[in-house]
Amino acid sequence: MLTSGIVGIIVTLVVIGLLLYLVELIPMDRTIKQIIRIIVIIGVVIWLLQAFGLIGSIGSIFHPAKPAIR
Repeated sequence: MLTSGIVGIIVTLVVIGLLLYLVELIPMDRTIKQIIRIIVIIGVVIWLLQAFGLIGSIGSIFHPAKPAIR
């Protein structure tokens, strides 16, 4: 049986795929569409890596925890 977390991930990926399809229908320059597609795909890959626990929070990359002063 699928857990609610996996179902949420699948639903989110379907919605993102639908949004990428709708972007293709908008009349705009092909280069802009490609840039949007690349940004969305990179964002989804980072989100999936975080969802499966393979990487930590992006915020911790930009603001690492300070070591405790003794």
